[in-house]
Amino acid sequence: MSCCTPSADRPPASVPAPVPGTGTHRIEQISVPSQTFAMGDAHDDGVRADGEQPVHPVRVPAFTIDATSVTVADFRAFVTETGYRTDAEQYGWSAVFHLALTDPDHVAGRMQGTPWWLGVEGANWAHPGGPSDVAADDHPVVHVSWNDAQAYCAWAGRRLPSEAEWECAARAGLPSLRYPWGDELPSDGHALNIWQGSFPGTNLGADGYITTAPVRTFAPNGYGLWQPVGNVWEWVADWFSPTYYAESPADAPRGPAGGTAKVIRGGSYLCHDSYCNRYRNAARSSNTPDSSTGNMGFRTAGSSPPDTSPVTLTGPAMRRTDRRSSVSEG
Repeated sequence: MSCCTPSADRPPASVPAPVPGTGTHRIEQISVPSQTFAMGDAHDDGVRADGEQPVHPVRVPAFTIDATSVTVADFRAFVTETGYRTDAEQYGWSAVFHLALTDPDHVAGRMQGTPWWLGVEGANWAHPGGPSDVAADDHPVVHVSWNDAQAYCAWAGRRLPSEAEWECAARAGLPSLRYPWGDELPSDGHALNIWQGSFPGTNLGADGYITTAPVRTFAPNGYGLWQPVGNVWEWVADWFSPTYYAESPADAPRGPAGGTAKVIRGGSYLCHDSYCNRYRNAARSSNTPDSSTGNMGFRTAGSSPPDTSPVTLTGPAMRRTDRRSSVSEG
């Protein structure tokens, strides 16, 4: 569990298996060429326990990835066709940030260690703030667990990207940068949906949003991905280990063979540099596969035909480094 995404402390739910490959995935696809890139934190910005270092060269074959996070409308099509019930629906509750709460009478409790997260009965992908809240179709679907994302992928004939693929796509061919566009936030800070104000009590909403923004908000990166950082955390396929980068293979890494938590990437609307600066290309965190919150979603990936012109990105960040950050988690 982190301050960003509380883990669900609940028994395993039964996860129905949709019939694979029967659905229509309507999200625009971005083709990412085969390349070698420098993966990891080249700026010593990260939290040591997150394992963002050492920076290491990684080769990824060509692949495709969604231009946006999976939307509420996309997920609704899946649920309508399959009758799938998410982990949050089976458990009867999910984690809602206190400022997003719409139904105070449905609060079942507060998350231990992160009291700004509330366990809310009836909160789910269709009702993100509680039973009376209705999710907007063009926003990213949230309150979906890793299990739920996998079920959608099976139905759509897709898969979750690997962690390496996700970072490669977020960087968009620009090595070593903090953000998809460069090393600095714009002067107005409005290139992404993150927290403005004093966490956790006051979000000024200067970027226009208190919680999620529509998936095509702000500007896409150089490859055409919208909001790979900020807005919502995105599940990827890999198990999480803080030491994996030191032992990761250079060729198409897929994460550890097992674990207790899955990697999430990109940060969310709750990130603020005063306590959690995880809205960076290199930033990573994790959560248990059955956990669901109001700031976790996903995007999907697929294979591409072999790319005959691989790209190699070179520069200082291609050298391995074991520098560590002293930033502590709030």
